[in-house]
Amino acid sequence: MLNATAAMLSAMPMSDGGDSGGFHSPTIEEFFPPQLVGEGTWWGPTRINLIMLLATLAIGAFFWAAFRKPKLVPSGLQNIGEMAVAAVYGQVIDEVMGKRGRRFAPLLVTMFFLILAMNVTGLVPLLHMPGTAVIGVPLVLAIVSYATFNYAGIKANGFGKYLHSNLVPPGVPPAMLVLVVPIEFVSTFLLRPFTLAVRLMANMMSGHILLVLFYSATSYFLLEATGILKIFGVASYAAGFAFTLFECLVIVLQAYIFTLLTAVYIDGALSAEH
Repeated sequence: MLNATAAMLSAMPMSDGGDSGGFHSPTIEEFFPPQLVGEGTWWGPTRINLIMLLATLAIGAFFWAAFRKPKLVPSGLQNIGEMAVAAVYGQVIDEVMGKRGRRFAPLLVTMFFLILAMNVTGLVPLLHMPGTAVIGVPLVLAIVSYATFNYAGIKANGFGKYLHSNLVPPGVPPAMLVLVVPIEFVSTFLLRPFTLAVRLMANMMSGHILLVLFYSATSYFLLEATGILKIFGVASYAAGFAFTLFECLVIVLQAYIFTLLTAVYIDGALSAEH
């Protein structure tokens, strides 16, 4: 961890490259880097796109290596891979949905580890940018979640019964339905994908900004400031290191929450009454 934070410290921008010098705080422009090729086109990849691709290839390569030659008694990478998948089964799928959730396991397991891999890139030296800190990946995954739970609900209950069970809570007086039905519609069919995407993006974006702020301040205080101000470099580095440890928890927690909520939505859609 010390090596990772030291590498991150050396890679953090200290100024904007102008002649003014001094400390420059992180800005939202970091999340909209220039296109590496195809500038001005819709397809031109940016640095963040390459980080997303790298995270996807890395997690795909890990599971391919772990399960390409499965053995009855697992060892090495297969053992790690099986424990990782079993954790998602035990803590999400079986816990929320029971046996009927097993058919959604490929989606939920893939969703968890893809988010986890893209979150981890925020702490990788020379990358230090989560692939989930921009709206693209969270939005696509939220749409997949939205399409899955609605399809599952309609297939299990029929379109009419599915709508009724979501829009008309049991025991609500008929006179209140004029208020309750629009609220339930907005909550279930409009806000769910929005909140899924924004929750993930906002948490990873804010974490990145704070890490850059702490380590950029450390660079400024230690390398540019003079006199007693250098002492603040030690404090900012300690705060950055502590927040790095906290971000390790957030990385796993956000992947878990996104996957867990998807499982909850699917389970609720499969039920005729909820």
